Amino acid sequence: MATRGRIGIELSDGSVLSSYHHWDSYPAWLGRILKTHYNTRQQVAELIDGGDMSSAWTNAGFNNETVAQGPLYYSQRGEDCPPRHDKDLATYLQNGEEYAYVYTQSEGWLCYDTCDWHDSYMEGVEIPSGALAV
Repeated sequence: MATRGRIGIELSDGSVLSSYHHWDSYPAWLGRILKTHYNTRQQVAELIDGGDMSSAWTNAGFNNETVAQGPLYYSQRGEDCPPRHDKDLATYLQNGEEYAYVYTQSEGWLCYDTCDWHDSYMEGVEIPSGALAV
């Protein structure tokens, strides 16, 4: 079973460009990966430009072969899953996954609980500090 998430970047007009993230999207893993490996606007944009992904940081391919560390995109197995564009943050947060991350120019990474069966639904969630998978 997966902990699904969405990784977004806030654009200058307030809209959000994002990609789906399938595995381990909870803040203690994906949040820390994003803060460790994707901590500039350019790095975030490049991550999202790849489209939907199985994982943002791995060294195993879809056939469990060893690959270079980095994201594992669905496009690598022939799927067409481009980034999604939402008109604003409120629309972006209505994504159907368990967690939503958004990179903002002013605050860096923010995480939201978008799991409608949680008591903290639509609230901000703290991303634990400390590097992970360096």
